[in-house]
Amino acid sequence: MIISETELQSLLQARHAAPHDLLGMHAASQRKQRGLVVRVFLQDAAACTLVDLTRGESHPMEQLAPEGFFEVFLPRRRKHFHYEVRVTDYRGQERRVKDPYAFWPTLGEQDLYLFNEGNEHRIYEKLGAHLRTVDGVAGVAFAVWAPSASQVSVVGNFNAWDGRYHPMRVMGASGVWELFIPGLGEGELYKFQIRDQQGNTRVKTDPYGTYFEAPPNNASVVHNPRRHEWNDGDWMERRAQNAASVDRPISIYEVHLGSWRRDPNDPARLLSYREMAPQLADYAVEMGFTHIEIMPVAEHPFDGSWGYQVTGFYAPTHRFGTPDDFAWFVDHLHQRGIGVILDWVPAHFPRDAFALAEFDGTHLYEHADPRKGAHMDWGTLIFNYGRNEVRCFLAANALSWLDRYHIDGLRVDAVASMLYLDYSRKAGEWIPNELGGRENLEAIAFLRHTNELVHRYYPGVITIAEESTSFPAVSRPVSEGGLGFDFKWNMGWMHDTLRYFSKEAVHRKWHQNDLTFGMLYQYAENFVTVFSHDEVVHGKGSMLFKMGAWHIPEKAANLRALYAHMWAWPGKKLLFMGGEFAQSHEWDYRRSLDWHLCQYPDHEGVRRLVQDLNRLYTGDPALGAGDLDPQGFQWLACYDHEASVVAYLRTSRDQQSALAVVGHFTPVVRTKYRVGVPRAGLWREVMNTNSEYYGGSGLGNDGARHTEPVPADGHPQSLLLTLPPHTTTIFKWSGA
Repeated sequence: MIISETELQSLLQARHAAPHDLLGMHAASQRKQRGLVVRVFLQDAAACTLVDLTRGESHPMEQLAPEGFFEVFLPRRRKHFHYEVRVTDYRGQERRVKDPYAFWPTLGEQDLYLFNEGNEHRIYEKLGAHLRTVDGVAGVAFAVWAPSASQVSVVGNFNAWDGRYHPMRVMGASGVWELFIPGLGEGELYKFQIRDQQGNTRVKTDPYGTYFEAPPNNASVVHNPRRHEWNDGDWMERRAQNAASVDRPISIYEVHLGSWRRDPNDPARLLSYREMAPQLADYAVEMGFTHIEIMPVAEHPFDGSWGYQVTGFYAPTHRFGTPDDFAWFVDHLHQRGIGVILDWVPAHFPRDAFALAEFDGTHLYEHADPRKGAHMDWGTLIFNYGRNEVRCFLAANALSWLDRYHIDGLRVDAVASMLYLDYSRKAGEWIPNELGGRENLEAIAFLRHTNELVHRYYPGVITIAEESTSFPAVSRPVSEGGLGFDFKWNMGWMHDTLRYFSKEAVHRKWHQNDLTFGMLYQYAENFVTVFSHDEVVHGKGSMLFKMGAWHIPEKAANLRALYAHMWAWPGKKLLFMGGEFAQSHEWDYRRSLDWHLCQYPDHEGVRRLVQDLNRLYTGDPALGAGDLDPQGFQWLACYDHEASVVAYLRTSRDQQSALAVVGHFTPVVRTKYRVGVPRAGLWREVMNTNSEYYGGSGLGNDGARHTEPVPADGHPQSLLLTLPPHTTTIFKWSGA
């Protein structure tokens, strides 16, 4: 035996940090004779023979331990050669294997340097598990970052989850551990067994894993995420052409895939990505939405988190199929003309023992101090955005969804919680930044960095911030001192407007400011006007039942008036599923939407209205093509709080299109109501939410009104209108 007993035991106990120094082929000497020694450590091996593929020779190997450790010394051999091992197991069956420890590393020094520097933008192609062919031999290259580990092994169904048989080597000071295992292929389950500096072991899933098995095991699955053959070239070309301007019609349908629609014959069964795509595409096209936004589909163990507590940042969830199925889903929507925006969650991650938390026995991905590293509200952990490798992990993750799955936009969740060190914390529960302030300077730098990378590599992809404070310049370019997002959710408008519409009509005259205040800051950011999933959960009521009225028909009338006001107000649009047909119940992630309600006029009428609003919004340049231009908005009248009336004008950049919007939010009919307008002539009534088609009474303005030479609201002419109860009416100027 050439190997020392101490070295042998370190391998048998999975404690050796440099297994490639002992296993495989090495120069050695025995009894003063120089030569080569070959050692293998193979599971279920009763006997082993070394096969010299160069000379065609065979050399029986000596068993040094019954666990499967074998060694052979070849005297007078100096030059390394290719070999295999013929193994006989304890059942007498024979197999030939390639030795993992006969291969050079699959990672280069430049890869590791850029990763440690935080600038390897495609690190997802290097770390994780990747199908490789090395020296003509097919297998899987594994790599994981665990700089404080004392030893790391790949474990899986191929070695009975025994960490002794595939120990990895550490790549210098990079903290990356690597191993190429020949003979493995797609479908193998695996994890990393990590021994910390105290000798304790933990078994972790792959942070860069592309596919995962279902809980409770949560193993990573070897998978090639690039097998799908894309057919969305026309879409991708158009998307790139749109990069010059973000001020174009964008109407987003927010969807939770597990509860949008289920199998009607088996309500407990989730539809697959491939089943859902045609149905969702048909519906989005029918309704006139330009994009869908998917609540997080990155792998997560707990359904009740809705996907916001991610454990597999690089993997589409297994719940609806494989990564190939998800690619097919996106491809199909693109071919139907629908963009796909993904909820992306870099703000926090859960404490699950199998995932990122205390990954190598230290606080590797998170801050050690809970005053910086723990979210009080959600019981989750906060990424250490200042650590190069963590920044690299997250920025590359954003890019990977755009690269592998052609995603058209990222809506970044909980940005406010990233920006502020004192987010949801009391005095003494947070640590100021180096300047003494409350801003998380490292998170700010990370967001800017990521937005710049997204726009550099993928022109036409949009990024959207869910940011609930007044942090400045969220949707301004980094070059101008902004965070670099294209858009920001307009949370202020949403809260003010819902507060207004939740009141009974008799009280609304005291709250006119809720409807008008938003214009004071409307053009400070590029806003998306939103009614998202957050507004219809946790006892907040559905959109329908938020309305300040007693009866369903009146609630539906209020909701129709609200939606028309929303679509006419500046800003891109987002509406959560179910809201478009006035779902009665709060959203429940465990069940399908109540599609049967569409048989009733109060619900189907709202759906028809949203359909027509999308058509008006995407078809008229005064709306979708001028959302971000302050010259495209003008108040006509916002003073009549007694009547609860607001009126405003939307105009196109070329001034060829003008829309007058009149909202009336009380239950009475107001006849001969005068509104001043800047243009004389015919104004056609292109939208009346009181139309019988939408479930209203049909009262309106006979399809059009001519101006009268009667001054009003600062204009030399005006329209004399009938304002139906709880109605928003939109008039389009049609010339003198």
